[in-house]
Amino acid sequence: MSIIPPHPPFDDKQAGLSALDQRSREIFRKLVDTYLETGEPVGSRTISRVLPTSLSPASVRNVMMDLEETGLIHSPHTSAGRVPTELGLRFFVDSLLEVGAISAAERASIDAQIRASNRQRKMEDVLGEATTLLSGLSQCAGVVLTPKQNPRLKHIEFVNLSPGRALVILVGEDGTVENRVIDVPPGLPAAAFLRATNYLSSLAQGRTIDEVQQLLTNEVTNLRRELDDVSARLVEDGLAVWSGADASEGRSLIVRGQANLLDNAGALQDLERMRKLFEDIENKRDLAELMGLAEKADGVRIFIGSENRLFSLSGSSLVAAPLRNEQEKIVGVLGIIGPTRLNYARIIPMVDYTAKAVGRLLS
Repeated sequence: MSIIPPHPPFDDKQAGLSALDQRSREIFRKLVDTYLETGEPVGSRTISRVLPTSLSPASVRNVMMDLEETGLIHSPHTSAGRVPTELGLRFFVDSLLEVGAISAAERASIDAQIRASNRQRKMEDVLGEATTLLSGLSQCAGVVLTPKQNPRLKHIEFVNLSPGRALVILVGEDGTVENRVIDVPPGLPAAAFLRATNYLSSLAQGRTIDEVQQLLTNEVTNLRRELDDVSARLVEDGLAVWSGADASEGRSLIVRGQANLLDNAGALQDLERMRKLFEDIENKRDLAELMGLAEKADGVRIFIGSENRLFSLSGSSLVAAPLRNEQEKIVGVLGIIGPTRLNYARIIPMVDYTAKAVGRLLS
């Protein structure tokens, strides 16, 4: 399992982080582990008790002061305790986190739930169940950007609308019908539309748009030989409008388990952050764009707080993994949204395993 940061994690100004000595790294690791477990600022005395080697609270405090100067930790108020900054969490996830595997019981629960939901035979319901399951296991909000709709085609037709405009109609074998309007040279004869319809319908029957596009690319010579220039241009423009469609079309965003986020919100400022997060989630277009970034990764991708504009005010994290079909093509993305204080070591393999289990179902 690979973990892909949303960008190179550290710039030149922060390059000194890689030079931290072993003692500083161990103290920082213990501080983050304790904070992720308790949610409370961590003091030097607490860390000195859990270190594998004997070190006085005063010595730990000196190291913590150095860590604070690097921007890895800070004091949230007058308390002597420290908490990791967003930079600190990023450094921890990228450089120090030891990701294990989810338990056998959790794997069995995920597999059983997905097998059971598969009996519904409706992919959106299956993905919704998987999202609910992931939300329950993580106690965060589950989210999935559903696979792109790419049905096998039954018929393609060109219809002349008005001078300079034509309608391209796609009919799928599953009964779906979709339309696109394209620009065409004014004054095209009806025969050109008929020739383009007959040629492309014959080529497309039983194939997906992607397959037709690839076939046409490989057989462009045949296209020019069998059709006149005007009809051939219609065919090319008709396919281009589909292959260049907005990536969000034919897809939906499913979010489940937002109420789980309230269980982790105790203080008033936490509740205010949750209110802002719910507003962010409601803006599904921005969330879909963020999920789309995770879709381009080969492994699990993690966005922490203000690394992304969407979560800049709510202080939240997204852990997401792509969904792959039987051809290993990425067709969607599955993940969780929660506070930056996540149990990353548990959540990352959980998201990764669930995404792979759903991917097997897509096959």
